[in-house]
Amino acid sequence: MNALPVAKTPRPGNAQVGKNAQRVAVIIPAKDEAERIAATVRSARAIPHVDLVLVVDDGSEDKTQHVARDAGAVVVRHSHNRGKAAAMETGAAVVAMRDADGRPPRLLLFIDGDLGDTAVNTAPLVRPVREGVADVAIALLPKQAGAGGRGIVVGAARRAIESMTGWSPTQPLSGMRCLTREAFEAATPLARGWGVETGMTIDLLRRGYVAVEVPCDLKHRASANDLKGQMHRAAQYRDVMLAVGARRARAAVDGVRSAGTGTQPVRS
Repeated sequence: MNALPVAKTPRPGNAQVGKNAQRVAVIIPAKDEAERIAATVRSARAIPHVDLVLVVDDGSEDKTQHVARDAGAVVVRHSHNRGKAAAMETGAAVVAMRDADGRPPRLLLFIDGDLGDTAVNTAPLVRPVREGVADVAIALLPKQAGAGGRGIVVGAARRAIESMTGWSPTQPLSGMRCLTREAFEAATPLARGWGVETGMTIDLLRRGYVAVEVPCDLKHRASANDLKGQMHRAAQYRDVMLAVGARRARAAVDGVRSAGTGTQPVRS
């Protein structure tokens, strides 16, 4: 029987178990999700160990912030759209301010605002991180009805991650992921746009953090094969390639510096 991996992030000590067991904050970056955000928030609040659901309204033009607040979420708002990476960073910063002294920092569970009633099914992502098996757990979603992509962006992201880290994820673009505070900070600053997940995965694995993929029965709004969907996938491809290119350039610079000093490249 193969041994389970061991996360890089230190686990809370015995003095921090029991009533002080590690809690989880759900962070939901959202823009114009008034129709689905209430169901997503209510469902997320039912995830075991979750004591905080935070919605980051990223410049919505509808009533997302009000609907989310009425559903029981803590809401912070960007006055204008700043993108998913900025919303994730804002959410993590707000959670850090709410973490209590003397308790381990909350785990961060990032989910999409359009999951609706299926948001509770991200619960399996918490266990491997909470138990020290992984530093980041990434959701594997079932095939989504109406999805129109041909896997071009997914394949490009997968090949890039594998070439730089040795790990070949099944769904490298999955945005539903739970990670430790230490791992999140190691991945910042996040890649911009749709490259955030690919950049985060590369950065964490190259620094020695452990990632796992976990099947989750989730449903969200899939991109169709119409003009809007094709434009969305083109933007995804652009951002993924920008994130990968920046990390390849950084790795090359690190290699040159290491060669000049006669040392091995540092991955932490």
